[in-house]
Amino acid sequence: MHRVSSLAVIALSIGLVGCSATPKAKGPNAISEPIAVSIDLGDPSKSEAVVMRGQQRSSFPVGFGRNGVTCAGTRFEEGYTPLGKFKVNAILSEDRFEMDPKLITESGKSKAELKASLFKNMNAIDFSGDGETGEYGIGYISLEPLNSVEQPFRFNTYDGKFRWYSFAIHGSNNDKRVGQQVTGGCLNVTEPVLKTLLASVQLGDEVVVQAKGPCTP
Repeated sequence: MHRVSSLAVIALSIGLVGCSATPKAKGPNAISEPIAVSIDLGDPSKSEAVVMRGQQRSSFPVGFGRNGVTCAGTRFEEGYTPLGKFKVNAILSEDRFEMDPKLITESGKSKAELKASLFKNMNAIDFSGDGETGEYGIGYISLEPLNSVEQPFRFNTYDGKFRWYSFAIHGSNNDKRVGQQVTGGCLNVTEPVLKTLLASVQLGDEVVVQAKGPCTP
């Protein structure tokens, strides 16, 4: 899934399942501003996300869609990263599971079932066909578009495993892929960064994705 111009400006993302929910109270590590993702189409290695936690500012590299970016409000397409504003609607890892209740209902499964197996199933699939799994790394933070086109992704069964696919910030089974134009459309980050995000992000946190360079309408 997994083209607007203009420099990225805002605050960060922080992919897709776990065991115990993190309290919703905003603590000292909570993200205090929208997550700002800036994609550099001229030099992918300069693509980064910025996260604000109070007065603490952190930035880190991100990877993005192998085919480039689609303009804000246009469409989702395999290989392209969509630009625009998004909010976190699910946080999935081995030790954290939070999901918008509407999505749980849509899945047709109980929260307990999803918590026990969804991320595990998703991360067991060899999407690239290279014999390697774990392509989401240690976690997946799903992003829902705000005031934009609906993303066409649904719960389904793939390769015998019940899973869910959406636009997300997630890890990788090879951190050398981060900071490159290589993904199916999602934003990827290194394991240390994802650990920080998984400890900070909450449902409803906003993410803004912008780009330096031309977008594809």
